[in-house]
Amino acid sequence: MLNIDLTGRTALVTGSTAGIGLAIVKRLAEAGAHVIVNGRSQGRTDEAVREIQNAVPGAKLSGFAADFAKPETLDAVAKAFPALDILVNNLGIFTQASFEETPDSEWQRFFDVNVMSGVRLTRQYLPGMTERKWGRVVFIASESGFNIPPDMIHYGFTKAAQIAIARGIAESVPGSGVTVNSVLPGPTRTEGVLKMFEEASKKTGRPAEEIEREFVPKHRPASIIQRLIEPEEVANMVAYVCSPLASATTGAALRVEGGLLRNPG
Repeated sequence: MLNIDLTGRTALVTGSTAGIGLAIVKRLAEAGAHVIVNGRSQGRTDEAVREIQNAVPGAKLSGFAADFAKPETLDAVAKAFPALDILVNNLGIFTQASFEETPDSEWQRFFDVNVMSGVRLTRQYLPGMTERKWGRVVFIASESGFNIPPDMIHYGFTKAAQIAIARGIAESVPGSGVTVNSVLPGPTRTEGVLKMFEEASKKTGRPAEEIEREFVPKHRPASIIQRLIEPEEVANMVAYVCSPLASATTGAALRVEGGLLRNPG
């Protein structure tokens, strides 16, 4: 029987008060890791910590409220947590907008949040991991990094960047005992996605549940599973790749997208 044991390891999961990030924290905590929960506000962070403690009795948790899109947060997190064994760069935003209507400021905002937050944190913690000869860095990218959505080009480009960055960082630390990978979820049932369905419901007058049911068949018809992915399904992959069991998996773009990518090369 395979056993994912992260006892004694310290992990930071950015953007982890809801959705995929929250599910990842739960899985890592179940495996015995001390997990740092991160949200932009203290209230949301504290609420998420309480939720996980209720779901995972005995979980070792800390909360750290900060917006990692801002460079000045690095000093604070490095002081609070000088060393990490596991870094999951999950922080991310998405919106639907046409290419013609997306201004420079929005491209820059998406780059700062989705890309530079992970770049800065990895640059902060990678040297310690290589010195200790063990570490795990994971970028939560997306199938949209290969399959760029025409109504979210500004989002897709950030996910393509994460995939490229993760591969490059992995190649920069050969033989170090540190693995660096990207994980590519497909359309996932998160609060943000459900909100998107609710907004569509208000515009069209159709039930949000009906819009959700038809979303994958209509907008991601190549999906083999023909449904939204659950956050826990993504978290399962992340927990594995963060574990000692995945010691030979690095520089990879790991797909949890229901099979909709036919040829991601």
